[in-house]
Amino acid sequence: MSSLVHYVPILTTVLSVIFGISLYRRYLQKSRPPHLGWWTGGIFTYGLGTLTESLVTLFGWNPVVFRLWYISGALLGGAPLAQGSVYFHLNKRVANFLTSALLAYIAVASSFILIVPIRRDLVEAHRLTGRVMEWGWVRLFSPFVNLYALIFLVGGAALSAYKYFKRTDTYHRFIGNIFIAAGALLPGIGGAFTRFGYTEVLYGMEFIGILLIWRGYLSCVSEPGKHGVK
Repeated sequence: MSSLVHYVPILTTVLSVIFGISLYRRYLQKSRPPHLGWWTGGIFTYGLGTLTESLVTLFGWNPVVFRLWYISGALLGGAPLAQGSVYFHLNKRVANFLTSALLAYIAVASSFILIVPIRRDLVEAHRLTGRVMEWGWVRLFSPFVNLYALIFLVGGAALSAYKYFKRTDTYHRFIGNIFIAAGALLPGIGGAFTRFGYTEVLYGMEFIGILLIWRGYLSCVSEPGKHGVK
């Protein structure tokens, strides 16, 4: 039976769509810079992951939805957002190389997720967990992507916060990046709990995470053209 927390992803999905549309509009206004394109895609991917969680809550466990959840959440949860930070902080040549490597890695990992046998005896009607995959080693793909997101997304926001902290005229940008770093960190923490069957923690962390990232973004763009989020 679903509890109230299982419905949280529905709200998270709605927030992600609204936030993603806002980012997309800014992306178009700014002549389509690659970092904003990746950040926009990252927010929509974030919403895709919570959408699959919503579908399981509303309609029950489904193998197709489960596989989509694992790919969009465990593999792509923070990767597109991290890649936006890569394009923002590094030169284009390095960013393009990292993009190729990341996409190849995700393609290989996704192929295994799509064919891994499912242990039906471990399936729960309204709870998602990677434990149902018979090939346990497949779950070892996700920690690398999580580390990648930690380094470039959380680390990138922390670096920007440090840069803006020293100037009084950009202090609000320091605050914004602190919010973004914290918001980006929470889903990863929640994802760790899913390995032990506590998917509900992930649902709460995803909701708080998108709120913090959005709050940070609004602070960052309060003076258009002068902040790290251009």
